Amino acid sequence: MKKDIIKLAIADDETLFRQGITFILDKENNIEICIQAENGNDLIKQLDLARELPEVILMDLKMPDLNGVETTKIVKKKFPEIKIIALTSYYSKPFIINMIQQGAVAYLAKNATPTEVVNTINQVAIKGFYYDDNVMSILEEASLKTKKQTRDDEYLTNREREVLKLICEQKTTTEIAEQLFISPRTVEGHRNNLLVKTGSKNIAGLVIHAIENQIFVRNQQI
Repeated sequence: MKKDIIKLAIADDETLFRQGITFILDKENNIEICIQAENGNDLIKQLDLARELPEVILMDLKMPDLNGVETTKIVKKKFPEIKIIALTSYYSKPFIINMIQQGAVAYLAKNATPTEVVNTINQVAIKGFYYDDNVMSILEEASLKTKKQTRDDEYLTNREREVLKLICEQKTTTEIAEQLFISPRTVEGHRNNLLVKTGSKNIAGLVIHAIENQIFVRNQQI
């Protein structure tokens, strides 16, 4: 098999939607749904009991008892290695920014096509995050409003900045290595250094850091 199986959890209180997306994803050879939860409390309970944790969670934001935002906070504390894709009918700037601040590594509208859902799950599994053009624009707009003054040029090397920009362009480790004529292991080393130097918890955090500090500006040449 070319790529590993992606173990996926789905948390959504709408039974019909949950079963529908399960039906679609069951057709994918590399995706295995290991948890279906009807709300945040149900998800946390199942994660606590799971022998093997999912790699990715599709997290509905609007759920009874414990909503997706609060559930995301708990999951990121208890299971920081799990990647969370925010799933909602409300594809708005405040929702997107809030969920990304809480640790979501991708954002999907509930009216997304099956192809978009499958692609987002695969991109998150491969790269650690996936922000489409709309989400990237919102992040850039939010960073301009905060007018963050801190610049990190002085302690990021030129090579680290190059790697960071390519990460923001959503290149894979192999693609970055090929473009910069270095080994994938060297790319991993630079990425680990970037995480330490910027204090980011994951790749999505690196992207946000780069945008906030204007290290990465879309359509700007490296």
